[in-house]
Amino acid sequence: MSIERLVELSEGMAAAAARAAPWVVRVEGRRRGPASGAVWSADGLIVAAAHALEREEELAVGLEGGETVPAELVGRDPGIDVAVLRVARGGLAPAEWSEAAPRPGQLLLGLSRPGRGLRVALGVVARVGPEWRTPAGGRLERYLEADLPLRPGLSGGLLLDAGGRALGLSAGGLARGAALGIPPEALRRAVKAILAHGGVRRGFLGISTLPVRLPGGTAREQGQEAGLLVTGVEPGSPAERAGLLLGDTVLRAAGQAVAHPSELLPFLEEERIGEPLALRTLRAGALREVPVTVGARPGRRP
Repeated sequence: MSIERLVELSEGMAAAAARAAPWVVRVEGRRRGPASGAVWSADGLIVAAAHALEREEELAVGLEGGETVPAELVGRDPGIDVAVLRVARGGLAPAEWSEAAPRPGQLLLGLSRPGRGLRVALGVVARVGPEWRTPAGGRLERYLEADLPLRPGLSGGLLLDAGGRALGLSAGGLARGAALGIPPEALRRAVKAILAHGGVRRGFLGISTLPVRLPGGTAREQGQEAGLLVTGVEPGSPAERAGLLLGDTVLRAAGQAVAHPSELLPFLEEERIGEPLALRTLRAGALREVPVTVGARPGRRP
């Protein structure tokens, strides 16, 4: 690349960062230092990293011009590490989101505001992942991993493409040691649910389970080597109402073999709340078909 082209690229990315600077705010909600956030709407909605909010009161947001304003927590979606705040300030500059799918090797800028000023880091899209169920049970249609240093305040900031549009909200709390980008479609879904319910509603059965190996005969008969041992049943839960007991082993859900607690999560999406879920269980050597109506564990309002 010629010096002229390099200078042109450098100036273009600097201009993109300057243009996006009003989109990125400082979020004060924890003891060990501020995190970042992004302006979602001109009327004062801010999206931030849920794990960076260690308290729900006395929150504050630092704006581009240096002003710090009080903020109210609207709600969280811990499943994808997103929180929504509201400030009593109109006329904010909302982030402009890219709808194009990111590509590995694509240049990006990581914007954060750990103090009064903007911090910018240059990196690349290291990896683009397919649909992913996070360790906290959330679902991302896709995600990107950014090759960026995990500096304080990065979580809740923005990942920009070279054209200056936001590829995602940076999240350092979803995977240890990695800067992931939460795509705009997942943010829209989370913000909509949080505004409606104070959080993202998730289905629940009311059981605690552990993987367990099945007896040889049962394993051969069912075509699977493991199931889920029920180690706890919440009082008044859908599982208790359906008759599940401690010591039952769940073999299948909706006809699909389950051998790890995470394999139940796809059956607990919001759209399944109120729907019956057929469980095949093993109790004292006897197979049982147990219909459980998926309950709602609504998002909590602060």
